[in-house]
Amino acid sequence: MRLLGTERRLLLLGLAGGAPALLLCAALVSGLSVPAPAARLLAAAAAAIWIACAVALRRSAAFRLRTLSNLLAAMREGDYSFRVRGGSRDDSYGELVLELNLLAQTLRAERFGDVESTALLGKVMAGIDVAVLAFDPDRRLTLANLAAGRLLGGSQESLLGKTAEELGLAGCMDGEASHTVNVPLGTASERWELRRGAFRQGGRQHQLLVLSDVSRALRAEEVAAWQRLIRVLGHELRNSLTPIMSIAGSLDTLIAREDPPSDWRSDARAGLKVIAARAESLNRLMSSYATLARLPKPRLESVDVGDWVRRVARLETRLPVTVDGGPAFTLQADSDQLDQLLINLVRNAVDAALETGGGVRIGWDERAGFLELKVDDDGPGLANDANLFVPFFTTKAGGTGIGLALCRQIAEAHGGVVSLANRPGERGCRGLLRLPRHS
Repeated sequence: MRLLGTERRLLLLGLAGGAPALLLCAALVSGLSVPAPAARLLAAAAAAIWIACAVALRRSAAFRLRTLSNLLAAMREGDYSFRVRGGSRDDSYGELVLELNLLAQTLRAERFGDVESTALLGKVMAGIDVAVLAFDPDRRLTLANLAAGRLLGGSQESLLGKTAEELGLAGCMDGEASHTVNVPLGTASERWELRRGAFRQGGRQHQLLVLSDVSRALRAEEVAAWQRLIRVLGHELRNSLTPIMSIAGSLDTLIAREDPPSDWRSDARAGLKVIAARAESLNRLMSSYATLARLPKPRLESVDVGDWVRRVARLETRLPVTVDGGPAFTLQADSDQLDQLLINLVRNAVDAALETGGGVRIGWDERAGFLELKVDDDGPGLANDANLFVPFFTTKAGGTGIGLALCRQIAEAHGGVVSLANRPGERGCRGLLRLPRHS
């Protein structure tokens, strides 16, 4: 059986509500011995009023419900400009009207905010020189900005709907979420930084690709690196070649004299010693640079930290190095490279301690599966730590500026970090090495 509609139920309830009164009036009229014509007229009038009131009640309720329905339909269509009048806190219907009007106002404000944000996002995506692409679960392109169109060699409209395979981006959809790739796209630059993420739209998983051209930045950094290297090598070469050329010229003049002095042989030997010393200095510089540039990949083996630290400490003969020790700890690392790293840290600490007559101590601890090794010295401390790990930067006479740069390279190759800083509240410096148990 079909249920009655809301309007019909309201009409029936109105009629039912007036029926007792109509029956009561009929009983009163019959008891008063009213003439039949008058009684019929009175009954007709009462019935008309009864039905008219019920219909008016139905229409009033239906009008209000339709008004609310129209407001909700407009909100569903995205039109939040409609308002319902007659809202008041005095009754339940007025309270409902006020709440719906407030909801429409709030949604309208949020809609304007979304439109402004979307417009701003569109401007940003159109203006940035980074390719942004979105793919649906079927790997079909659903969004591309102007930079993506330039990268792929087509307009945004012509690219939408194509698959990643058709666009030559199949290799970018899998693998690491952030890495550098070669994208063979016609005349486009080779080196691109890829970042991939996921988002949900319409209840479906989508993928977002962001491709930025890093080839120009890499070339600029490469040129800057070469320029720094040439400046450093040029400085070192001038420091060595200038005295070599001067002494060689003096020796040539001395030998060319017809009557050389009696001690010319000792002068020649002294000049040749200076030439040999400067040549050896140049050879050490080039050997150090080759070591830094050709550091091989670590060959992992088990390294007992206690044995490693004590072995390196015994190699330093200028000053006794105190080993404070620590918990038993075994690393998977390259033993030879770790020796190089710790030797450089200990050598720097001893150089500093010799200036003040202090000592050097080595200790270690374990934190969350990492080794934390400390090399403390009682030296004067660091005046400026800005360029400590910059290759070829040194504050020592005769230093090459390679040691700490090599320490950082070895530590990072093992997945760790190394730092050098003044000890808080104490005199001297602390070298801190942090390495994972498994590189």
